[in-house]
Amino acid sequence: MSLSPSLTGTSLSFSWPDGTRVFDGLQIAFGPGRTGLVGANGAGKSTLLKLIAGELTPSGGTVHVHGEIGYLPQNVTLDTALRVDEALGIAARRAALHAIEAGDAAEEHFATVGDDWDVEERAEAMLGELGLGHIGLDRTIGEVSGGESVLLRLAALLLRRPDVLLLDEPTNNLDLYARRRLYAAVEAWPGVMVVVSHDRELLDLVDQIADLRAGEVTWFGGTFSAYEEALAVGQEAAERMVRVAESDLRRQKRELAEAQMKLARRKRYGQKMWDSKREPKIVMGARKRAAQESAGKHRILHEERLAEARERLDEAVEAVRDDDEIRVDLPHTAVPLGRSVLTLRDLQPAYGARMEGGLDVHGPERIALVGRNGAGKTTLLRTIAGELEPVAGEVTAHVPLRFLPQRLDVLDDGLSVAENVARFAPGATGNRIRARLARFLFRGARADQPAGTLSGGERFRATLAALMLAEPAPQLLMLDEPTNNLDMASVRQLVTALESYEGALIVAGHDLPFLESIGVTRWLLLEGGLRETTPEALGGPA
Repeated sequence: MSLSPSLTGTSLSFSWPDGTRVFDGLQIAFGPGRTGLVGANGAGKSTLLKLIAGELTPSGGTVHVHGEIGYLPQNVTLDTALRVDEALGIAARRAALHAIEAGDAAEEHFATVGDDWDVEERAEAMLGELGLGHIGLDRTIGEVSGGESVLLRLAALLLRRPDVLLLDEPTNNLDLYARRRLYAAVEAWPGVMVVVSHDRELLDLVDQIADLRAGEVTWFGGTFSAYEEALAVGQEAAERMVRVAESDLRRQKRELAEAQMKLARRKRYGQKMWDSKREPKIVMGARKRAAQESAGKHRILHEERLAEARERLDEAVEAVRDDDEIRVDLPHTAVPLGRSVLTLRDLQPAYGARMEGGLDVHGPERIALVGRNGAGKTTLLRTIAGELEPVAGEVTAHVPLRFLPQRLDVLDDGLSVAENVARFAPGATGNRIRARLARFLFRGARADQPAGTLSGGERFRATLAALMLAEPAPQLLMLDEPTNNLDMASVRQLVTALESYEGALIVAGHDLPFLESIGVTRWLLLEGGLRETTPEALGGPA
């Protein structure tokens, strides 16, 4: 009887060359079904997948895999000169098949084909399922988009039919349409799957969640939505335990103070008796020793109780997750209802289709800009921001605006977070900048960190702070794919920050749950021009 596909990590340890420890004795096992591996940026999710896939070697422990592994890394790079059939790993079998069909009966051709006589049909069917039916097997990788190359790499894995599939942020570079194809492939997966992602829709297709935190994994049955509900219940209980522990600590402090007061009164009474010599010296001496012994025991008892109360409080605080929320108060960003914010007229950007007619943005509208990869969303935002000159037409911004690009290259890596913000608000005092940065979770020494040393989530927060705290305050904020490479905590922080923003908002993206969570009031589809649409038409929730 054959064993089911599975993978196990036993006592896994791993450190980076600079000594940074990622895992120390991690125990983990994945069985049949789909597992969503979640955790904060830097928790070690991608590192764990690389250890399992054999791309990294653990410094201790072992990885045991029963079955063949297929691994889709976060950054897919394919040689642009490769043909599609080479990227799919079927070029040799396909060539042998064509040789046999042409009458060449050489034995090596039959050996190459093996039992895979329908490899070409399977490959074309797989491409069709992933929305790549228009790509011929003889085309080169240089002719396909970045999102299509991700799907091609996935198609190559699915054609291999591995027992265990590892996916690291597979939807990062996919548009809405490509994501739908990938979701369908994930839903149909029959073996072991471990997927690292911040895509809520994708994580709501898994069977269980593995939460990687501080080098350990906590398991939750069900989808990401069920995990969040369980987490909220646990967080509420943990916060309740903190309140109980704080109350207990206050009580123990009060009881210790009261005990010390009683002991002080007894000591004064004993000294008074000694001074008045109302009893024989030997009796008073015995009483004094007994009192001191009793006082010592009493003090030690209360101090032990106080120490235990402090320990319970520390444990309770440790159980509460430190996923702080950004708190922003930006009154100067408010735009009156109906005020003209942006006007586009017959715009012809440097790249992409001409936008016949016009677009008017008024008041605090929240616009989602959606469309396929390559449709020109980034080009349009860069044109509005003044970074690209249009070929023809008119772009008029009637209010101060700021643009947050995908690349997050707004910051100067050589300057600290506070110095970067000061570049955008030269009139603000250092104290004012630091007070504002604290609301973006850069408190104390964190505000002095060089931008070049920030993690992905920290860099995003710092860039967002620089733009939102700029002077004059931006009344139109434009974000390009803001949730790419952000962990769930960072996405929640972004949503909280945008809830406080009172200006107009234009967000280009493919993450429908995120776009809906920020209160989008208008949906624009860029497809050979701009037209109004709805999330339902895009395949989102009804």
